This record gives sequence, structure tokens and C-alpha cells, in this order.
Amino acid sequence: MTTRYIDTRGLDDTRPTFTEAVVKGIAPGGGLYVPEALPSLAPENLLALWEVPYAERAARVFELFGVDVAPQRIRELMAQAYGAQWDDERIAPVEEVVPGLHVLELWHGPTSAFKDMALQCMPLFFSEAISMQQARGTLHDDFLVLVATSGDTGKAALEGFADRAHTRIAVFYPSGGVSDIQRKQMVTQRGDNVAVFGVRGNFDDCQNAVKAAFNDADFNRRLHDRYSLRLSSANSINWGRLLPQIAYYASAYVDMVAAGGVVAGEPIDVCVPTGNFGNILGAYYAKHMGVPIERLLCASNTNKVLSDFIASGAYDISSREFVMTPSPSMDILISSNLERLLYHLAGPEAVRQWMASLAEQGRFRVDRETFTSLRGCMSGDWVDNDESLATIRRVFAETGYLMDPHTAVAWEVAERLRSSNPVLVVSTAHWAKFGADVCRALTGVAYDEELPAEYRSLTGVQLLERIAAFAGGDAYIPRGLAELDALPERFGHVVDAGRDGVEGAVQRWLDS
Repeated sequence: MTTRYIDTRGLDDTRPTFTEAVVKGIAPGGGLYVPEALPSLAPENLLALWEVPYAERAARVFELFGVDVAPQRIRELMAQAYGAQWDDERIAPVEEVVPGLHVLELWHGPTSAFKDMALQCMPLFFSEAISMQQARGTLHDDFLVLVATSGDTGKAALEGFADRAHTRIAVFYPSGGVSDIQRKQMVTQRGDNVAVFGVRGNFDDCQNAVKAAFNDADFNRRLHDRYSLRLSSANSINWGRLLPQIAYYASAYVDMVAAGGVVAGEPIDVCVPTGNFGNILGAYYAKHMGVPIERLLCASNTNKVLSDFIASGAYDISSREFVMTPSPSMDILISSNLERLLYHLAGPEAVRQWMASLAEQGRFRVDRETFTSLRGCMSGDWVDNDESLATIRRVFAETGYLMDPHTAVAWEVAERLRSSNPVLVVSTAHWAKFGADVCRALTGVAYDEELPAEYRSLTGVQLLERIAAFAGGDAYIPRGLAELDALPERFGHVVDAGRDGVEGAVQRWLDS
């Protein structure tokens, strides 16, 4: 049966299918699409995933959600999404680093970050959806995908959409707010349909400007009339990004059972380094489908708006300072996907009220019943900058396992909050994405201090080579990162924050 989708703010009554929701990206009025009902994954069907490769596991999850694409076509697209571009045939392997603490490695894709798990998949289904609608005669335009990124989403989206028919993609990142490796990955992107812009501001400035462009009727009309383009999104506000994330939690559980890390049917806890709330939301959906997940542990960095919200029920950014951290993909104050969880806990009327309060006053507080429900499914804690670097150094010294700063935040929180259940620590990036801060960690340098002189003259790639030589063992540098110094930088424009900055940059690019 085909699943229909509804709007978290209750303003869109069209009930789109999966392919329609993916193309729309965001609902009219700013709400996000969620399925009308969640499917159930029976224990025997969950455990049967162990017998098949990852692409088939993901296909079965998509079928459970009533995706309106033919089953054979789903499998063909999944084979493309999770194929030879991954450096581990398991795609999302689970490693038990110490007894009871397992790491879900989501960074074996072409950009070395967990965003590949969705963005090698979502653009394929996006293109498929356009083809389906054009064949029916219900769609005649091409699409412009606008992306705001705190680092990893931008490159993963560029890689996924580059040179795909009927699409263009423009990515906006906070200038000076991403790692050097992340910036180089974006500005060297190949493809005739791509553009990249720095923004004078932080990630929230980027995200707010992109959202404002989506909601600007005049801008949308100009895109349609002058360029025959419609807007869509590849950020995790698009349901097409979230559904692939549910799949890897089901996959991880059966791999833990197969390896003896958990007894079939017994619960695990999941600890996720969280910024925009999409990754941990995937675990929430997996839990409510039937994957035996007991506790969701939300790990924050110094920008701890989410852990504060889980502790108090108050989401308040009205006077909160934005802090630069070694885990920039989590440097987010407005966690867009939290809206989906609030919808499931309280419904659309409450969501409309809270989102309006957040937009107008920079804060909202949930009612007591919603707060009780929140605390019943989620716990949170946060890790400061130097604690995250110290965790990298300590875990490497004790186990030989080298992790990036985002994973270190989750590892530290998992150690603090762990119960008797096995814990799945979600690793969202390869260590080489953040070479400077991994170097600080291994050499005992504080986050706000310069690297030792011997490292400061090195390029980002040369620094990675030095770290890999020091760490030895399995500390390899992914090919896509190792070649960055040799690639030309194609994009260097930096624009003002705000709707006008984004819209002006897009129109100049389209006119060029």
C-alpha cells in the first residue's frame, strides 16, 4: 500500500506520496512531511536482513514505507546508491571497540561522512520522481536544489546531484565555519550544474536565508518564469534524506546480533552526535518500527541547545551565543528536524504555536505532557571543545581506534550515560575530515591554540599524511580526500547572510 505524507504544521492537506514529498522538499507554510503511519518491522523480518547485502536491506525498509516506486526499480536504484563508490562492501559496518561499546561507521562513502548514506540514495529517487511525474504530464519544469550546510551535507549533496538530468544545485556554507578539508571538498566539486557560495555568518544564518528563499513567492515566480525552475531541498528537512537513515539502524542491529554483541530481541541504546536532529530522528523511527532500541542518547557539543531542551523542555536561542567547535557539523542552534519529533509527541497545532514562538521570540517551552513524553524516549548530555579532543586522544591511546571530533562527542556521552545495555555509538565522519583538530588531540594542544609550528605550514592533505604516519595501523586517508590538493578550486564567492544574499547569488549564477 502506498504511504501518504502529512505536514507537521497541518497546513497542507494534499497528502503527497513519497515521490511527491521528495520533490516538494518542504510543505507550504514551512512544515515538514512525515508519514501518516509508521510501518511495523516484525522481529523475524528484522533478523532476516542479516542474510542480504546492505542495498537489499535498504530496499526492504523503503518497501515497508510504501514508497511509490516499483519494487524492482527500488532495488536497481539501491544497487547504484550502495555500490562500488563505497570503500567497504558492508557499507555501514559496526565495530566493537571495547566490550559493550560498538561504533556504527557511516563514513565509508565517497565524501567520507555519514551524509553519503542518504545523499547517494536520495538524488536517485529525486530524479526518478521527476521522471515519473514528467511521464504522467503533471510536471514540466526542472529543479534547483538549494542547500544550507554546516560542512558535510554540502559536499555529499554536490556529489549526489552533480550532472544529474533536470537538476541544478547551489550550496551555501558559513565562510570560516567549516574545516579546511570540508571547504576544499565543496569548492573543488566537479559538475556543470553545481555552484558553491560562502556566507558571511554561521550555519543558522545560511539555513534561515535558504528557508526565506523557499518562502519568497516573488523569488519562486522569477525562477519559474525566467529559468523554468522550481525549488527543492536536499537538507534533512526533506523526507528523502530521513528514510535512508532509518535503514542503517535496522542494519546495525542485525549486524550486532550476528557478531554476538547483543542477543536477538534484547535492547540496545543508541548515542548520536546531534546538530540538526535528523540522524537521531532516524533512530527514533527505527525504534517505533520495532528495532529493539531502548534509549536514545542525544550528544551535543558546546552549542548545547538540544541537550538543554531535553533537560528542561525549554528551547531558547534568544540570547544564546553561537560557539565555534571542533565538531562544526553540529554547530547548529536551530535544529530543524526537532519539529518532526514534536509533531509525533504533541500534534500540528502545538507545533505551529511553538515554531511561531521560535521565529518571533527565539524560544518556546513545551507543555508538561509533551516534556514527559520527550524524557521517556530521550536523554542528553554535552561535551565541551577540549573534552572532545581529550576523548580522541584517550580512546586512541587505549584502543588504537582513531575517531573524528563528532564521534568523540558521542563516545564521551555514551560512556557517561551508558546502562547495562550495549551501546551503539554513531560515527558520522572519517577522522581525516578534521585533520587539524585530530592533530591537536593527538599532540595535546587545546582547541583554541595554534598547532605546533611544524604542522602550521602543511596543507590539509599533508597534515593528514603526517597524522596517518603517526597513527599507523588502519589510519588510512580516503582517496577523495588525498587528492584534494591537486584539484582546482572552482568556487570562491562569499555573499552576505540573509535572503537577499542567497537570492542574488543564485540569480547571478543562473544568468552566467
